[in-house]
Amino acid sequence: MKPRQKRIVFVLIALVAVGIAGFLANSALQSNISYFYNPTQIVNGEAPKGQVIRIGGMVKEGSMKRLDDGLTVAFIITNHNDEAAAQYTGILPDLFKEGQGAVAKGKLNEDNVLIASEVLAKHDEDYLPPEVADAMEKARAASANATQEKAQ
Repeated sequence: MKPRQKRIVFVLIALVAVGIAGFLANSALQSNISYFYNPTQIVNGEAPKGQVIRIGGMVKEGSMKRLDDGLTVAFIITNHNDEAAAQYTGILPDLFKEGQGAVAKGKLNEDNVLIASEVLAKHDEDYLPPEVADAMEKARAASANATQEKAQ
């Protein structure tokens, strides 16, 4: 083979290797990505079913119920406008309680209930994850706008 042909073969092999590496990296990222949705998006059907997502907001007062198996807890996440149901089987974080901020990661079932594989609770009195705080602020603004429109 001539030197020019060797270079062309080398470049083609390098391009194929880079393409395969890119494909593998993309596949790995897609399987580990979980997008954040607020309760309003869950209620409106914007969140995909059967795909790992995160939902955040406040745990509704009086909504926590321990199911018969003793390990599964059902609760409601709210953004003060809409509510989304969730279930978690396992030991909840110590800071997880009603009236506190929480983020749950899992998959929506056909009944729009998040079957959580992980639950995170806020770590102090003033902290909310940024996406939860933004979603709750938008929900409050939408609620205030709707109230003003009704008053007029």
